[in-house]
Amino acid sequence: MNTDSQHFKLVILIAAHNVSGLLRQCLRSVFASKVSFPFRVVVNDDGSSDDTYKMVAGEFPQIDLMRNERPLGFAKANNQMLRRYMGRAQFYLLLNDDTIVEPAALKEMVDFADAHPEAGIVGGKLVRPDGTLDWPCKRSFQTPSVFFYRALRLDKLFPKSRRFGRYHLTYLDENETHEVDAVCGALLMMRHETLEQVGFLDEAWFMYGEDMDWCFRTKQKGWKVYYDPRAIVTHYKSQSARKQSYRMIFWWYRSTWLMYKKSFGSSYNPLVNLAIWAGMHITLVASLLVNFFRPRKALPSRA
Repeated sequence: MNTDSQHFKLVILIAAHNVSGLLRQCLRSVFASKVSFPFRVVVNDDGSSDDTYKMVAGEFPQIDLMRNERPLGFAKANNQMLRRYMGRAQFYLLLNDDTIVEPAALKEMVDFADAHPEAGIVGGKLVRPDGTLDWPCKRSFQTPSVFFYRALRLDKLFPKSRRFGRYHLTYLDENETHEVDAVCGALLMMRHETLEQVGFLDEAWFMYGEDMDWCFRTKQKGWKVYYDPRAIVTHYKSQSARKQSYRMIFWWYRSTWLMYKKSFGSSYNPLVNLAIWAGMHITLVASLLVNFFRPRKALPSRA
């Protein structure tokens, strides 16, 4: 266990699970970052069955390495690291293990937060390996109208519409800074003062949705959430490169329903909530069927 009391400008938290090769690339990119402030990288091997723990211990001895014998999920794994470093950093960055950080990204996020003291959370521009935007990096909350527009695919038909394109904010210029409702947990930086007020990630979520809940609670406390496109990070989404697992599809819909029920359910008529619940289960079944017939794809290189 790490017992030093050093204080850092930034602590980078990576919950890792079974992507040893991609994690290696991620860590190399982090340590190649052009920064002058002190930062610490923490990796929590969340029950991996590959050589994740051995690889990090052997190749990156400067990292504070933790380990869970079985997978506890994104929220619990990150909370373990947050508790260890609570009060020892000005900013805490959640970073996925399947990302590549551009050299200026970390400095940009910290500089932006320093210049915007009202920013409780800052997210960056996540891009896919082909250079296209990874849309969840800027989102609005999932209200009944947003669910309805998505179910009818109006967000796809009218992406520039402020009404229909609200979920992924497709009407906003991806190359401009915006205040948003939520950013993606693959690249999410929170201020220490915000963490003190908001608290840790809600461990009711195993995966998906905990980042949106964190952003929701942050805004409830009066802080702002920003999308900063100058902080660029490539997101490989390795878990999704192959045919999706049915378990992951289930967790996405379950987490989405948990988020809606916790944050918005009490604000709407029970009949509206019932319609949302029914619609979500219908689309869950449809997604499972589509996934059954989806061909397998090759995984990205992990060299």
